[in-house]
Amino acid sequence: MRLTETEGVPDAALPVQAMKEHLRLGSGFADDGMQDVLIRGYVRAALAAVEGRIGKALILRRFSLALTRWRDGAAQPLPVAPVASVASVAVVDGAGAAVEVPASRWRLEADLHRPKLVAKGALLPEVPHGGRAEVVFEAGFGAWDAVPADLRQAVMLLAAQYHELRHEGGVAAMPFGVMALIERWRTVRVLGGGA
Repeated sequence: MRLTETEGVPDAALPVQAMKEHLRLGSGFADDGMQDVLIRGYVRAALAAVEGRIGKALILRRFSLALTRWRDGAAQPLPVAPVASVASVAVVDGAGAAVEVPASRWRLEADLHRPKLVAKGALLPEVPHGGRAEVVFEAGFGAWDAVPADLRQAVMLLAAQYHELRHEGGVAAMPFGVMALIERWRTVRVLGGGA
């Protein structure tokens, strides 16, 4: 399995101004945007850390999943939640020739924690030997304002810690406050998400 983020979070979608306000950076001075690059970096790092802990995409973006076989012939769990839509499903043979699988053969089971691509009928199309299945989908809550408040706060707190510790050489653990905010969003995986 290979999950690729095909469209990253654009700079304009990051809450840079909200983060500056959270940090209470000086105001009344000429704003030359010098801190914006650093703030964006802290927010991106915090966003990635929170998303990694909870297995969810916070800001909506596109992903591509490549599989050498379906986990289950009738359904394939998607590794990131929440999934907003599936753009395409294709089967690629060993020579690289792709065949689009019509939407009449599959449907999205849009679960907040464990979304799945489910066969309409008996089974998903067979993946050829030496080939792969490719699923392109969009995952995330939406724009920054659509992200649940506790997850937004967790990103802000973690980004603030990165800002505060920017001159220290060691790596700090994730703060308790952040862990408490994200705990209810974590997905416990038993047997690798199998049945």
